[in-house]
Amino acid sequence: MPERDTLVSVEHLKQYFPVSHGRILKAVDDVTFSIARGETFGLVGESGCGKSTTGRAILGIHRPTWGRVCYDGKDISRFTRAEKMQFHKKAQMIFQDPYACLDPRMTISSIIREGMDVHFSYSRQEANDKINQLLAQVGLTEDYASRFPHELSGGQRQRIGIARALAVEPEFIVCDEPIAALDVSIQAQVINLLLKVQQERKHGYLFISHDLSMVRHISQHVGVMYLGSMVEMAPSEEIYAHPLHPYTKALFSAIPTPDPDANWASTRIKLSGEVPSPINTPPGCKFCQRCPYATAACHESAPELRDMGTGHEVACHII
Repeated sequence: MPERDTLVSVEHLKQYFPVSHGRILKAVDDVTFSIARGETFGLVGESGCGKSTTGRAILGIHRPTWGRVCYDGKDISRFTRAEKMQFHKKAQMIFQDPYACLDPRMTISSIIREGMDVHFSYSRQEANDKINQLLAQVGLTEDYASRFPHELSGGQRQRIGIARALAVEPEFIVCDEPIAALDVSIQAQVINLLLKVQQERKHGYLFISHDLSMVRHISQHVGVMYLGSMVEMAPSEEIYAHPLHPYTKALFSAIPTPDPDANWASTRIKLSGEVPSPINTPPGCKFCQRCPYATAACHESAPELRDMGTGHEVACHII
């Protein structure tokens, strides 16, 4: 297997938040993975498992409680002021909420241009041409440049967020549910745009999504998170063809099949119980209370990720 040109590496990342009465919410709990240049790493899991918080910690929006995030081999917590400025140009984020991520007082043109003014020295005409080009790339006309966010639908706002991220020509983008608010036809257009930009400029993507079929389509590697921890990681085709962790199997069984004759109900794995609170996580394996195969060892000690071969890692005592 050829050596990967690592762009982003996350090492034992922990992101804890204090809550009332001295309690701690463990949003991300000891997560390790890497993303190569020109590669898409898909991150999946139930809502609230820590996917978005992981992306925000990588970009420095949250300061990690523990662990390291390295960009191009350098720890981002040790960046100088000049290095931070360059990092903020090279690493961007497409935010999940298209209603909260755009300043309602700014026109679309000003929103897209803001980062360009910080990092480039474009003339007014050059900036306008660049903005019109970006709008066209995400499927919008030049007329939208003079509008305000409240005049746009959720899908249109999401496309503006994508255009804003691409405006500074980054090397790495955290795509946090970038297509969730879009119509199916526009989803394909945006995904093709992201893939085209990646092929041309060797972008690295952290692609966070609930759309497991799209994650399979766009990602070279996939990580599955549960309650703040990574329970399985593998190359995309490997993990979809041979999921090992009981949670991964249940998650993937929910992927709709296009075969109308398939008995979907018979293949669907239904989990009992509720997801434990990230404030009071159970001892041992975090999934043990919902796992039909749990043993005494699962309730006593937390499993660590083990390489099962071909880069397929899983955290499970019974495998």
